[in-house]
Amino acid sequence: MSLELLGGRILAPYFGSSIYVWGSIITIFMLSLASGYLLGGRWSMYNPSITKFSWIFVVAAICLYPLTLFAEPVMANIFNHVEDPRYGSLLASGILFIVPTVFLGMISPYSVRLLVDNVEHSGMVAGGLYFVSTLGSALGTLFTSFYFVLIFEINELLLCMVATLVILGLTGLTASKLVGLNTK
Repeated sequence: MSLELLGGRILAPYFGSSIYVWGSIITIFMLSLASGYLLGGRWSMYNPSITKFSWIFVVAAICLYPLTLFAEPVMANIFNHVEDPRYGSLLASGILFIVPTVFLGMISPYSVRLLVDNVEHSGMVAGGLYFVSTLGSALGTLFTSFYFVLIFEINELLLCMVATLVILGLTGLTASKLVGLNTK
């Protein structure tokens, strides 16, 4: 959710913050998350492990980092070539946010797969995970919109997200090697 909110701030200098821009951002994020959920669920079927799970975080960070370098030139180019702000913001949102959001979407279903020990408890595990995930999204939305955007620049916030993803991924990779958690 923090990335989605920042998406509005990233696009605003070029495309404004109209209903079209927010419609573009929300659409791209919803489609990207849906794709990530599907891919994460499918990938979790093949030898699920903490190691593979950790790599999702690292790859998401790698895909998120280029926003700090290329968002401005991408938007400037699109703004100069696409006159209609509806389609310009949709194209910019797609180019900037699809790939990292797909990888972020893979995290939840892969988590469910790693946490479910038996079918009888799968609903409880999924419900608990989505509760924590949604609560985290709500808190991330509040803190990002009420505080972080007032204190930090957009690129600083993006770099914090990248660093957090890398730290989580490396922690999982280290733990899996130290404790031998390469299998479920």
